[in-house]
Amino acid sequence: MKDTIQAIPLDSLAVAFLPVVVVVVILYRWSIGGGVTLYAMARMLLQLLLIGYALTFIFETENSLVVLAVLSGMLLIASWISLRPLREKHFTKALGAIVLGGVTTLALITRGVMDFEPWFDPQKMIPLAGMIFAGSMNAVSLAGERFYAETGRGVLYEEARRTALSASLIPITNSLFAVGLVSLPGMMTGQILSGVDPLVAARYQIMVMCMLFGSSGISAACYLSWLRESNIDTATVSQVPSGPASPSHR
Repeated sequence: MKDTIQAIPLDSLAVAFLPVVVVVVILYRWSIGGGVTLYAMARMLLQLLLIGYALTFIFETENSLVVLAVLSGMLLIASWISLRPLREKHFTKALGAIVLGGVTTLALITRGVMDFEPWFDPQKMIPLAGMIFAGSMNAVSLAGERFYAETGRGVLYEEARRTALSASLIPITNSLFAVGLVSLPGMMTGQILSGVDPLVAARYQIMVMCMLFGSSGISAACYLSWLRESNIDTATVSQVPSGPASPSHR
């Protein structure tokens, strides 16, 4: 098998845009408009080119502080994005949950499973951190959205927490059922395309699925557990009688 993946020439890469052009034409023909799609594609191109240049610099660095700064920025952005669909904003709770679920899982994988040398090897650390933090981010977001939906209709905290945690794990649980049968996920596909033995690629994918499920579940559980205090405070306020003012305040 080949040891390196084939580099895609730019003229060949342009062929990949043909299905995009077909969709844009359909959007305009159906009077939907393709402005949003064109803007999204432009954003995608710009962002990937910029991150390509940035990662080239980061991967060549020998400074652990640069890697730690990148990971810290990823954590802050993931925490902020996770709160986007939620009516209640608990940034510190979301950040703490993603740190506890994501960073501990990242440390376990990089030191206990793969044992990088040096420990901050950016070419391995940053892609793994991106997968783990994104999984934790989505789990926190789904858990919070479902939790507030449940409590908003009067469900007690324990039942709402149970339902929210189950809902937050649906995507990764579906992936566990589908992997190898319906889909070959990104890491496994990339390694197979680069010439890695499929059995070796399968081991890496097993590691990835375990770390995603673990970090997602831990982060969602921590976030929901830390919502107990704010939920109790809200319930207490809602139970205060709203009758006429007492004589002492008239």
